[in-house]
Amino acid sequence: MLMMNFVLLSMLFVMGVLIFVSNRKHLLSMLLSLEYMVLSLFLLLFIYLNLLNFEVFFSMMFLTFSVCEGALGLSILVSMIRTHGNDYFQSFNILQC
Repeated sequence: MLMMNFVLLSMLFVMGVLIFVSNRKHLLSMLLSLEYMVLSLFLLLFIYLNLLNFEVFFSMMFLTFSVCEGALGLSILVSMIRTHGNDYFQSFNILQC
């Protein structure tokens, strides 16, 4: 049963990676797939730490950093929409000032 949980969570992470690689048109869809990958990694870490009877302090630190990463991604999205009007990567040139 435990091995099935690890396989399921690993498949969820791989599906998140595939979605991240295939959806490169909008920044919002990329951020959502990154959050999906972080959530599957959090669940995998939480189950692994409970299996080994460790403290869950590290998982709370991981969750804190993932929330900070999500807030940073949303702030980049908002600034990109304010300056360029949309979140398409085709209209965004990295070399433009």
